Amino acid sequence: MTRSELIARITEKLEGYTLKQTEIIVETFFDSIKEALKAGEKVELRGFGNFRLKKRRARKARNPRTGESVDVPEKRVVYFKAGKELKELLNSD
Repeated sequence: MTRSELIARITEKLEGYTLKQTEIIVETFFDSIKEALKAGEKVELRGFGNFRLKKRRARKARNPRTGESVDVPEKRVVYFKAGKELKELLNSD
């Protein structure tokens, strides 16, 4: 599902909202999550899951094309852990 498909689905469910209004709501939602993660905060959406940052240590890697050793710097990566309700929904048949 793309962002535009998500916005269209939400607009269908919300009576009285235009596509543009729904787009502003969805964009604000995503921007809020991004800002919280950038500030180092954990984002917890009960029943859905948690987003948090993890630090990936600096390491040595290998360039697959040349075989040359490369230094990969430390970086922060987003980690998502699915919530209990989402896990149960995905695993129910």
